[in-house]
Order: sequence, then C-alpha cells, then structure tokens
Amino acid sequence: MHALTARAQGMHTQTELLETALPAGPALDPSWRDWLPVRTLGPQHRSRIATHLQSLNEQDRNLRFGHNASDEQIGHYANRLDFERDEIFGVFDSQLVLVAMSHLAFDGAQGLAEFGVSVLPQMRGKGVGGRLFGHAVTHARNRGALVMAIHIARENTAMLSIMRRAGAQIEFDGPDATAQLDLPAHTVASHVQALVESQAANWDYRIKMQVLRLDALRLDRWWPPMHS
Repeated sequence: MHALTARAQGMHTQTELLETALPAGPALDPSWRDWLPVRTLGPQHRSRIATHLQSLNEQDRNLRFGHNASDEQIGHYANRLDFERDEIFGVFDSQLVLVAMSHLAFDGAQGLAEFGVSVLPQMRGKGVGGRLFGHAVTHARNRGALVMAIHIARENTAMLSIMRRAGAQIEFDGPDATAQLDLPAHTVASHVQALVESQAANWDYRIKMQVLRLDALRLDRWWPPMHS
C-alpha cells in the first residue's frame, strides 16, 4: 500500500513538472492544474455510466442533454457509446462511485471534437468540470483535433465560465449557446502528459479498490469482483 501511494505521488510530481514544459495557452489555465485522477472509461463501464447519468435530476439532464432525457433514453445512450471512435473519461470517489464524467466525441473529417460533461451535486464547486475539460483538451490535441466545441444552455453559468476562461468563442441563440475553442497542435510533452496522468489515475483507482477490499474483509463483508 505504501509503495503504491509513493508511486502515485511520484507520478503527481512528474505531471506537475511536465505541465510547466507545455506551451502557455488558455486551455492550460493554472487554476485547472490541481491534479485530480481522471480515468479513461471503456465498454466495461457502460452500466456505471448509465447509473451516473440516471442519478441526475431533471434540471441537470436538461443541461447535459439539452432535454429531460428519460432513464430509458440514457440507457440507450450508454449502450451506444462508441469507445473506439470517442473517448470517455470519469472521476471516481473514495467508494469508487462515478461522480463525474465527460464524453469527447470526434469528427475526424472536420477536425472537430465535441465535449459534454456531467458532475454530481456533491462534487460541484471543486473544479471537477474544469479538470475534465482540461483533460479532454489534452486528449483532443493528441488526436489531432483542431477545434473543441460544446453546446451549452445559457443557464449553465459554470460551464460558460470555464469556456470563457479557456478563450473560447461563444455564440448565443436564445436559451442555448455554442462555444468553440481553437486547439494548439499536439507536442511530445502533451502526449507524455496524457500517458503519465493515465498511469497515475489507474494507480489511484487500484489503491481505492484495495482499501475497499481490505475494509470489506475487516468487516467480514463480501466484496464482488470489479472491472478495472
């Protein structure tokens, strides 16, 4: 346990050093550099993605999907996610509950990456949305995207603030807004940053899983096998 923690802390330090080497730009606002483990999600996480999104209330569903999506529609969305084409990221709490996630959808023909995000109420106001956005920017750059776009409800002031700080161009159309952010080209440093952060997030997840398993053993509880 101590060795794993030390290694994760070492990766945290590496990430901070790498970020200082990245070219300055609006998407690298220092306020977003506080490290938070963001994992890449895969097909094995479909049910947890659905559970996360179905836990959103009516207002939050409107902000995320542009309408009050039903549980059935959300389940259909989770089942149709294309993990080969797109990238989906998640933040897990100490109980391995998916408390925040983002979907980065790619249109390679247009060099466009579209970003969507959701954060559970207990995690808001802690910079999680901004962290997921900054993480997505790095991955979009590394995939060769030229522009990141996001459709935002006018009332979603938190996301509008994130996009303004990033230097995005925002156009309003009634209750909705569209923001577009020009992305810098990928660099060796941006690829290494993504790799290091991915490894650190995986270690963080495994540490949390091990802690939960030890707690279950201590309390004589059954701990079901979990997808990593």
